[in-house]
Amino acid sequence: MIFARILLLCFLATALLPAQSIDLLPDESLKGWTRIPVPPTDGLKPKLQWRVDTAQKTLFCAGDGQHEWLRSDQIYGDYILEVDFRFAPKGADVKYNSGIGIRLSPSAELWTQAQTGPTGGYLFGDNLVEGALLRFNLMKEMKENRVKPAGEWNHYEIRVQGDKVALSVNGAAVSEIAGIALRKGYIGFEGEGHEIAFRNMKLKVLP
Repeated sequence: MIFARILLLCFLATALLPAQSIDLLPDESLKGWTRIPVPPTDGLKPKLQWRVDTAQKTLFCAGDGQHEWLRSDQIYGDYILEVDFRFAPKGADVKYNSGIGIRLSPSAELWTQAQTGPTGGYLFGDNLVEGALLRFNLMKEMKENRVKPAGEWNHYEIRVQGDKVALSVNGAAVSEIAGIALRKGYIGFEGEGHEIAFRNMKLKVLP
């Protein structure tokens, strides 16, 4: 009886512990991550535009390769993802573009993305609705543009739970959507022709 009570107390103590953050930064070999072309039918080019600086604890995309995702090999369900990013400045009129992908299908035919360009942080993607692919874009519904100029770090917090995704940019909620078909999927970082850095890539699994 006493032993059973001890086991119960240990279980309750463990259950009350806060969820541990998972550091998503790859090692220098990019083990555990796969390059996926955008669109998936394009085929993968040999040039590698991704590298990890372990001293700076930062993932860099040179932006001189094809349009692609660097996609996790691990599948995740419900979680809170926090990421810092910044573009390397190239000029005032440059239309920087990249994103953070959540709930990606294996080849990224289905995807939800947190946009990281100067037009603001908002959600868009390709969702499955009544058996058909349907594009959504919440740029016009974005509460405010809180993305800082190229050269400055931005902080994203993305909450993924059930069929809902919510994005906060630099401390304030800006975009959310319900009805996402995939309840589990991959995480991706997008390379789309611009040099960008990602750091403090932390994921907390939700119960």
